[in-house]
Amino acid sequence: VLPAAATECFWHFAHHGERFYLSFMVQWVTGVGLDRHLSVTVNAPSSLLISTVDDAKGQINFEVKETGFYQMCLSNFHNRFSTMQVFLSFGVYYDKNPNPSKVKGEDTKEEEKLNNTLSIIESAANKVQRHVFHMFRYYSFGRMRKSADYFLLQSNSQYITWWSMALSLLIITSGYLQLLFLKSLIVNKAENEKPRC
Repeated sequence: VLPAAATECFWHFAHHGERFYLSFMVQWVTGVGLDRHLSVTVNAPSSLLISTVDDAKGQINFEVKETGFYQMCLSNFHNRFSTMQVFLSFGVYYDKNPNPSKVKGEDTKEEEKLNNTLSIIESAANKVQRHVFHMFRYYSFGRMRKSADYFLLQSNSQYITWWSMALSLLIITSGYLQLLFLKSLIVNKAENEKPRC
């Protein structure tokens, strides 16, 4: 939760050659102003600006060039009087397959087949593990989108409930006033006499 006009920073360690990712989405905003834009910056360990996004949701992905702590700063400077809740997902992963170890020396054909089979199983397991990891990343981004929609629907529901109640009272009051006005037009002096209108 980011207070009005506040900035919060997080750090994450990454090694050279890894892939860094950051996903964010503004779930709800309360207060005055209600601007959903969020300014997100990622800085390298040498304090160089790597990437910046100024939007209600976004993703930052890049290959890590230097080992160290990467700084992620979220700034709510668009809203001077509004607090916002933000969903964050960040981390690092390896995108490349490790090279299978080569067998040295004289091996028989059966050992070569066994080693080839093991290296194929290892590369397939790494590929499946990488795909499952990305599947969970996209699943969490989808969950983030659903929760933002839920908060939007909840705020719209409260807005619609209050306006419906106010309009219902207005309709009932105007109907009652119209009835009083029509009643005042029809004046009966006696029961035998016909009304004026």
